[in-house]
Amino acid sequence: MTVFEVPQGRLKSPFYERMKAVDTVNSWHQWKGYTTPDELYCGETEYFAIRNTTGVFDLTPMTKYRITGPDAFEYLDRLMTRDMSKVGPGRVAYAVWCDDQGQVIDDGTIFHLREGDYRLCSQERHMAWLTAAAIGFDVSIVDETHDVCALAVQGPTTYSILRNMGIEGLEELKIFGLMHVDFEGTELMISRTGFTGDLGYELWLAPEKAEALWDALFEAGKDYAMRAIGVHALEQARIEAGLLAAYEDFLPANATVRTGHTRSPLELGLEWLVDFKKPNFNGRRALAEEKRKGSRWRLVKLDIEGNKIANASYIFANAQMRGGNIGFVTSATWSPVCKQNIAIGTVRTPHGEVGSNVWVEIYYQRELHWYREVAKATVVSKPFWSPPRRSATPPEPY
Repeated sequence: MTVFEVPQGRLKSPFYERMKAVDTVNSWHQWKGYTTPDELYCGETEYFAIRNTTGVFDLTPMTKYRITGPDAFEYLDRLMTRDMSKVGPGRVAYAVWCDDQGQVIDDGTIFHLREGDYRLCSQERHMAWLTAAAIGFDVSIVDETHDVCALAVQGPTTYSILRNMGIEGLEELKIFGLMHVDFEGTELMISRTGFTGDLGYELWLAPEKAEALWDALFEAGKDYAMRAIGVHALEQARIEAGLLAAYEDFLPANATVRTGHTRSPLELGLEWLVDFKKPNFNGRRALAEEKRKGSRWRLVKLDIEGNKIANASYIFANAQMRGGNIGFVTSATWSPVCKQNIAIGTVRTPHGEVGSNVWVEIYYQRELHWYREVAKATVVSKPFWSPPRRSATPPEPY
């Protein structure tokens, strides 16, 4: 088993100079040691690039673990709640992993690169947990975060732009599939994945070819008004897609100090990722007991009346707010493309069934004055944004 210690300090992505060259607002933050843009021009303009053309987001800071060895499959199948035998070579899977109490440590994507060769990507760093969970397995776990740079290329014109780059075979790539092509003598991996709920791809390659990839991509998309984007635009798009984010919609179980502040996959609406047909996986016994007794919490997607964004709002069972709050909003935004005031939240069961109504207490400020509004909200089942082009094979060209 191989362990690579992540160096500490301020890091710059191989794409940093290209992003800095187009930056007009100087709004950056740190993402796991990397300097990452909040926005580069205007968050709203960048959001509309995702939904109308193509937005390009630097994924390099995302944690990447390469998992190989004779027991790589057995290890991942024990670690993850889903059945990893269904994730063949050339496929990508969304997954969660839990502690022994069935509480989510994190979610992420598993890339089955080739037979027995995997890459696990997540927002947070998890080497200590991954190595502890590997005891008894013949596996190699290598932190390759700094050895692989990546771009998320998201939006309706992405297929056409990548075709303009001369990439062949893209028309056969299905959603959650991956392929390998040559780019200037280096292997470029393309996965049909993303965090926007739209048509999109992610490009993965060695850092020394990062700027060449950026230049080729933007040259191919010069007639499509594509833009580099920051976190603010991506965050708005992922809420529309109903996708969860660590430290926003749940806390990693190994990062909390107070009981009751974590969530299980069942409480996050991810029961479809828990395969009880598997005899063993981390947290199975606790999750089976929860399924038998019922969960404490329920994830809800809310369509809220009005246009006041429900950031960090309490949720109530009635408009009079009798009985106290039943939960709270974790992520919220106004959706320009859906023309809806939307949110993701968590409520105590039995509240929050699909089709039911709840009420959200919203506070907002206008010219230093604070206002309060109690808005009706409907619990919905589907993502707010999931166009047919997301999974169309081949996608429609532009």
